[in-house]
Amino acid sequence: MTTARSWWRRGDNLRAEAMAARDAAAQAFYELDTAQRDLEISIETISAVDDSPEARRALASFRSLGERIDQVSAAYIDTVDAHDLERDELDHAAASRARAELTRAKDELVNVRGELERFQSGLGPLLGKAETQLARLAPARERAKQSLLAASDALDAARAAGLTADDLAARLAALSPELTKLNEGASKHGVQETVRRADDIRRTAEAVRAEAERLPQQAQEIDKRLVSLRTRVQALGTRAEGVAPVLSELRRRFSAACWQDLQHVPEQAGQAVRQAEAALAEARTARSDQRWADAQARLATVRALMDDVDGAVGAAGDRLRRLNEVSKDPKGEVEKTRFVIRDAQRLAMQGRATPEPRHARPLDEAVARLDRALAGLEGRHPDYWAFLTETAAVRETANRVVANIREERARQR
Repeated sequence: MTTARSWWRRGDNLRAEAMAARDAAAQAFYELDTAQRDLEISIETISAVDDSPEARRALASFRSLGERIDQVSAAYIDTVDAHDLERDELDHAAASRARAELTRAKDELVNVRGELERFQSGLGPLLGKAETQLARLAPARERAKQSLLAASDALDAARAAGLTADDLAARLAALSPELTKLNEGASKHGVQETVRRADDIRRTAEAVRAEAERLPQQAQEIDKRLVSLRTRVQALGTRAEGVAPVLSELRRRFSAACWQDLQHVPEQAGQAVRQAEAALAEARTARSDQRWADAQARLATVRALMDDVDGAVGAAGDRLRRLNEVSKDPKGEVEKTRFVIRDAQRLAMQGRATPEPRHARPLDEAVARLDRALAGLEGRHPDYWAFLTETAAVRETANRVVANIREERARQR
């Protein structure tokens, strides 16, 4: 009886050892499966973001490792299926063989898990980069959607103020296909493309919002400019009518050379005023239709035409004033010019016994030109305008010499 009981206990121990080996293998299998699932998440994260050669090599290595995991997992399952440790007739040899094979299966599972963990550790840089990019995704999408909402609210406010804003509404509606793709997410379009799309939607929506918020102020500004330019057109029209008497006096008192370049001013000014009035009417129509860009363009045309008229009309009056002054006292113009020449000559002589020839020659010629211009006033019908033009040119020559001297001395410091 004692010998039989000893054999029974030995068989029971072998069964227990085999079951312990089976439990250890099951735990190893579970831990490997868990680690593999975690690694799959990391690989999916990298694949969604990174298409670099390094990332592609990591994906290939993961597939190879997955095949190895499948092999040892299948071997483990086959081993478990091959040994029924619960049956009563389990003999010593079968229990011992089951224990050995289950231990070997467990060791293989543990070894592969070690390979998996080492591989996971090597993914650190790639995974960190991918997670950084993924962290941008949700905020980018949220900012895009918030910008769209703000743009829609701004459009509603503009419409409530009586402004149609049809072009802005069209620009916002054009974002619908992009919004659909944004909602489809990074799983379909990739993280980088989705972040780019979100940023594009946000920028467009913010631009629409800003323009919609500015529409009431823009309308007020255009209304003010319409009133202001209408007043200016009327005033310049009146001024343009006054050019004819100015030209009449110029013709009567001065030689043809003094006024012939101005004889077309009344006609040109009148035409410009009429064009400005037409452009102003077009601007009013565009404002009424809420075609803001067209209204602004027409107003810019009106302003340019008025600047031309203002310059031409002012030129006639200024010509008469200057000719009156010089005809009464030509020496005043001469003295003003001589002063500029002398000032340049003093600078040219500063610190020198003789001036540089390149400075002295133009100044000497300027003196001679001034003398000739003054001599040209002798006679019955002097060309005062030629005289004024020449003295201005002489002063410009002297000023240019001064600028050259100062530049040269500044370089020598």
